[in-house]
Amino acid sequence: MRQFSLNCSVGLFIAVWILTGVAAPAVAVAEDVNLTDLLKTFVEELVLITPGEGKFPAKFEMGTNDAEANERPKHEVTFQHPFSIARYETTQNLYQSVMGVNPSRWKGPRNSVEMMTWKDANEFCQKITVQLQSREQIGPKEAIRLPTEAEWEFCCRAATTTRYSFGDNAQRPEDVTPQATLLGEYAWHTGNAAGNDPPVGTRKPNPWGLYDMHGYLWEFTSDDWHTNYNPVPVIGKDPSQATEVKRDQIDQRSIVVRSGSWKDPFPKLTSTTRRRFPVTAADDAIGFRCVKDRVR
Repeated sequence: MRQFSLNCSVGLFIAVWILTGVAAPAVAVAEDVNLTDLLKTFVEELVLITPGEGKFPAKFEMGTNDAEANERPKHEVTFQHPFSIARYETTQNLYQSVMGVNPSRWKGPRNSVEMMTWKDANEFCQKITVQLQSREQIGPKEAIRLPTEAEWEFCCRAATTTRYSFGDNAQRPEDVTPQATLLGEYAWHTGNAAGNDPPVGTRKPNPWGLYDMHGYLWEFTSDDWHTNYNPVPVIGKDPSQATEVKRDQIDQRSIVVRSGSWKDPFPKLTSTTRRRFPVTAADDAIGFRCVKDRVR
């Protein structure tokens, strides 16, 4: 029915052009319908996280004392409100429809978008919020943003306490490095990726139904880089504050990216691995996923 209505509309525009000589924006109408459908899919693919209810614990142990110094010390984080997180990393077709460009090196409509800066990712979140609100696909007091680092690790772990969300071991006994066939069921990494070219969600999800939390692309978070968790950063800060820094300060800042990527060996794809990344840089191994939350 949607296709039939669109075709009728395009036909009407052609008739108007023939009778009056004034061309109507048929392509713009098609693009608007396409964006509406993509936004609907985006909302449908959000996973509701309700800390303290059902399978979602209210708190978790973030970081580890058994890895690199920047992942220490292990510390407890408590969540006090629900939020939703994208099941997949942001796809190129959605990013292009919202932003008007696709900067990615490895093209594909359902591939993760990459080669954007942290500022670009925040701008995407702001623009898609406006688009969703205008279509009443989210509430007027809801917004799309990047996840905090704590939210990201909470969702990656999915109530597990192991190095990965599926266990402590990435390799089977017969694997020869860089092979990691246990991890390979869930993630793209140097042992199984020929390049960043698959669609999202081709590997297994974690226990909460989230895909590509290990590997594929590093993912932007909203948090500034800290060399470790000592002292523990304020987890409950308003993530939107990260986008309100003056331009001259932004140019010199670094933020946290998580997950590891197809360019990294399996030890870099754990639930606790973190990396520093400049806010003005872009890379074909870095993307992002979104969070929907109430504006506070």
